[in-house]
Amino acid sequence: MAERDEALLGRARAMEQAIGEIGTTLDETTTCRELSAFLARHLHASVTIDLLDEPGGPVRRAASAGAADTGGHGGAPSLAVPLAVRGGDSLGIVIVTRAGGPGFAADEVAVLRHAVRLAARHLGHAHRLAATEDTALHLQRALVAEPGRPHPNLEIAGGYLPVGPRALVGGDWFETVRLHYGRSLLVVGDVMGHGLDAAVDMSAYRTALREVAATDLPPHRVLRHLDSVVAEDDARRPATCLLVRVDPARGTATFANAGHLPPAVFGADGSVEIVDLPVGPPLGTGVGGYEPTTRPLATGETLLMFTDGLIERRDEDIDVSLARLAALRLPADSGPERVVEEVLARLDAHHAEDDVAVLAARVRARPGP
Repeated sequence: MAERDEALLGRARAMEQAIGEIGTTLDETTTCRELSAFLARHLHASVTIDLLDEPGGPVRRAASAGAADTGGHGGAPSLAVPLAVRGGDSLGIVIVTRAGGPGFAADEVAVLRHAVRLAARHLGHAHRLAATEDTALHLQRALVAEPGRPHPNLEIAGGYLPVGPRALVGGDWFETVRLHYGRSLLVVGDVMGHGLDAAVDMSAYRTALREVAATDLPPHRVLRHLDSVVAEDDARRPATCLLVRVDPARGTATFANAGHLPPAVFGADGSVEIVDLPVGPPLGTGVGGYEPTTRPLATGETLLMFTDGLIERRDEDIDVSLARLAALRLPADSGPERVVEEVLARLDAHHAEDDVAVLAARVRARPGP
């Protein structure tokens, strides 16, 4: 009886250790390695774990542990256990082999099955989270990748990079709106905060802006109207926003800024100018006070609008961050796509500390006579 009690106590201890050692991260490979190491140590056996990428598909080796002893010790008892929770689909298979010696006792088999189910549960959570984040990321990219179409007289390019490898959707966005007389309204905005709530507010801002912009008000009055509408909804998060109305026929751009970073203009020679603009309060405060600024936009110049994740760095003054952008020198005659590509690469935006949205535009050159 004492032996049986000791065996049960050992089994309980092993199961408790499994809970602490398996599934410490959401990484699939790490979980499989933790499982194989645990089983190899507790069962004194070699362990291999093969995963299925899809039901019915081929398996791939995810982890192994323990030295396979092929010496002359007689038979080599093996156990194969599906990597699954009760009633769930198998995610793969776990094979435990003990070369020579006794077979697996009932308590050892119980520990094996407990550890495998535990790992399968963690893997299932990781797969569901990955699928949710993938859907959310595709949603965000679809939102920012499908702005309205500007007039054909304007070339545009945009880009969106989420922060971190497992980021959900956020509040960074850009938009283009066709106006009368060949003009286009360009928009970049950033809802404060992250996650799905920020994305929902971002979508609401975009919808409201499209409706207001359709009235063909000048940019500063679009911001004023949008600010008053949003301020009436206490649940809506504030947002920064930069509007630029481009008039290719006149070769001008008219700006209005609600708490956003200023845009940059890349000359035909690749040099950069940060556009000096008056800055009004973010949208949603109800304060208003937005002012327009108009400057020429020559055919060879490319306008770049962006959210703060592109340039800001932790514990760095914003003037230093803007100076880094202003110091860039791009290849001559870089159009919108090249500007977006070069800026994202040179400012290391793929490792930014916040989401990044960029929108570049250039007046399309008229064909010669």
